[in-house]
Amino acid sequence: MLYYLFEYLNELDFPGAGVFQYITFRTAASVIVSLLISMVFGKRIIALLHKKQVGETVRDLGLDGQTAKQGTPTMGGLIILASILIPTLLFAKLDNIYIILMLVSTVMLGTIGFIDDYIKVFKKNKKGLAGKFKVIGQVIVGLFVGSVLYFNDDVFVAQEVQSAGVEIVEGSSSWQATKSMKTTIPFVKNNEFNYGSLIEWCCDNAMDWAWIIFIPVVIVIVTAVSNGANMTDGLDGLATGTSAIIGVTLAVFAYVPGNVIFSDYLNIMYIPNSGELVIFIGAFVGACIGFLWYNSYPAQVFMGDTGSLALGGIIAVFALAIRKELLIPVFCGVFLVENLSVMIQVAYFKYTKKKLGEGRRVFLMAPLHHHYQKKGMHESKIVSRFWIVGVMLAILSIVTLKLR
Repeated sequence: MLYYLFEYLNELDFPGAGVFQYITFRTAASVIVSLLISMVFGKRIIALLHKKQVGETVRDLGLDGQTAKQGTPTMGGLIILASILIPTLLFAKLDNIYIILMLVSTVMLGTIGFIDDYIKVFKKNKKGLAGKFKVIGQVIVGLFVGSVLYFNDDVFVAQEVQSAGVEIVEGSSSWQATKSMKTTIPFVKNNEFNYGSLIEWCCDNAMDWAWIIFIPVVIVIVTAVSNGANMTDGLDGLATGTSAIIGVTLAVFAYVPGNVIFSDYLNIMYIPNSGELVIFIGAFVGACIGFLWYNSYPAQVFMGDTGSLALGGIIAVFALAIRKELLIPVFCGVFLVENLSVMIQVAYFKYTKKKLGEGRRVFLMAPLHHHYQKKGMHESKIVSRFWIVGVMLAILSIVTLKLR
């Protein structure tokens, strides 16, 4: 909203108003405001949660320090959501399709998590929202995201051209607007892949039916990453810090393809208007770091599913918007490993129970962070090491911009 105010002031030659035209300035402002909201108002929200007795019910898993977590306020994801939405509304262009997509997706994902937490806390049902209803909600989000990215006319990419007489994007002399569902393949030269190519064998107009492939892929990605973040949210600060690291990585990925100069220099896909997403992800990073002020060990508040489902889903939708979804297994490697550890544990237990009559386990406990707890490693050390792995994966992801 402030963007439009300062745009009007700039037309009146108001001194300094023109600075709001720069994405970098608005991103910095978004990060700062997000930090302030989460740190200043977060304390008040935590006090309110205490007053309403919105405490975490911790299952006894035989882990050190579990008893101390009993009664810690949960639903702190409300702090994260407010710290993302308010700065974005203040500093971003609200008519930008990517910003609209992220705002709506964030609210939808946060609502799913909030309902789950509400049932656990206020209805005293430890199971919360039934798993099938969570998945249905995530599928609806995925269907919405996939439909917008595929069918909306404001979502397009640009191709570099040499000939004259073409429709040019943003006044450039070498870029042509193209409606396409191309994505980026990491570590590969000439790394563009079109979902329609998977069905081009069936008919001449296969590209018109690429949504049959694309939308289910979106649904799977949104569901998987959202649940991955939810699985990771088991230790103080683990999911929050990991998400902040991923957010910084996504900020780089959003800024580069959204800038015609960097896209040209690095020879990567140029996505017009996507640069505005840097403001959203700036708020996302600020919200995570600000929340970490209260969520780091020993945690004064837990994010609950209100936060964890939203964080994972936001990361998935953002990656899809900037065409980096095939790189998710790398920069979301921590989420992936946590998810896989649960799948492996359950599958191996069922297999051995069927074959041997006795269920056996690969890990001492799943998700993976609990395995290390069972081995006697302190919670804060586990979190720190997972963060270090997250940073390494983030660096590896960023170098794919040039390493092909």
